[in-house]
Amino acid sequence: MTATVVDSRARLIVAGPDLAEHVRRHGPVPWQGGPHRLIPLVEAAGLTGHGGAGFPTHRKLAAVAAGDRPVVVGNGAEGEPASAKDRTLLHHAPHLVLDGLQLAAECVGASRAYLYVQQAPAEAVRHALAQRRAARQDRIAVEVVVAADRFVSGEESAVVSAVEGRAPLPRDKFRMVVKSGVRGRPTLVQNVETLAHLALIARHGPTWFRSRGTAEEPGTFLATVNGAVGGVYELPYGVPVEEALARAGGTPVPLQALLVGGFHGAWLPPEAFGAPLSRAGLRPWGAVPGAGVLVALPLGRCGLIESARIAGYLAGETAGQCGPCVNGLPRLATTLHRLAHGPLHPALPAEVARLSALVERRGACNHPDGTVRFIRSSMQIFAAEVTAHLAGRCSQHGRGTR
Repeated sequence: MTATVVDSRARLIVAGPDLAEHVRRHGPVPWQGGPHRLIPLVEAAGLTGHGGAGFPTHRKLAAVAAGDRPVVVGNGAEGEPASAKDRTLLHHAPHLVLDGLQLAAECVGASRAYLYVQQAPAEAVRHALAQRRAARQDRIAVEVVVAADRFVSGEESAVVSAVEGRAPLPRDKFRMVVKSGVRGRPTLVQNVETLAHLALIARHGPTWFRSRGTAEEPGTFLATVNGAVGGVYELPYGVPVEEALARAGGTPVPLQALLVGGFHGAWLPPEAFGAPLSRAGLRPWGAVPGAGVLVALPLGRCGLIESARIAGYLAGETAGQCGPCVNGLPRLATTLHRLAHGPLHPALPAEVARLSALVERRGACNHPDGTVRFIRSSMQIFAAEVTAHLAGRCSQHGRGTR
């Protein structure tokens, strides 16, 4: 992954990891003077979660603030292998994230705060916290919890489990984390990029935040671009897909598809590259920006083989707590692998469809649904490749698959 490219349009990574430089660029923590006061600003700004789900941030803040003895957790687990935005942000702008964590704690009235991060940026975060302690920058202490390197480790309830010292596995859907999270207390689990945006909204206001992006999806987001091009880039919502690729240096070879939203996302064909990178713009293609992951697939690479590889990874990253994950996803991955590598049978595409329907909406968390969404997109976008494989051909190998 190449270094982040910073230009004059950047908002998030502009100051660097040193506290003095951060304060010179952004000023001190913009305390709001008490609980709840930040909520109207965040609502007016239209800020949503940048961890992938896109849930309105003000609604989460309000729900947790209504509870007794809340807890706040900054979520930088980033279990998605194709994503690097959170660890890039934590390495280069940790103080903006920590400002947001302090402001979120003030907003909901929390007295406990945690930052849940991967091992790689943990040292940079601890150094930043030491600087802040020496400068008496914060009002509540922040405990760093190192996240396991697993795909599901960043799921909201898995984050709660990890903070409590248990395995980072999703729990049942019936207990809402905003009402009963860490040790039964109302808990705000917020992605670290969302916290950084929150810190900027508190400083500059909703109108400034809405000066980028679209009316329906304001602001900017960090995009991780992988494949034929690479890097982490800050983009406004609504930028055309092709412009996002151009900002990442363009594509040295023609692309046959682009995976948007990461391993739980959907493939876009080249004719969709003019679509806006926003929920509204990608809706006709069954895709969403998610956590801002773009994976470029060049011509000459078999999309079916690549999809089977990703499906196999996802099947191995389950929590192992429900039937769809224990039985359904491995069978789906095996069936897709047979389509990609053999032994082949004409009924394999129908079996993929049948297993997808059995798995969908039956899991204990969203992992099965996200995996099914990805596989269905793969079968649709690479339909010609599926037909070729069934006939014994493959675009990648230029020879028979049998």
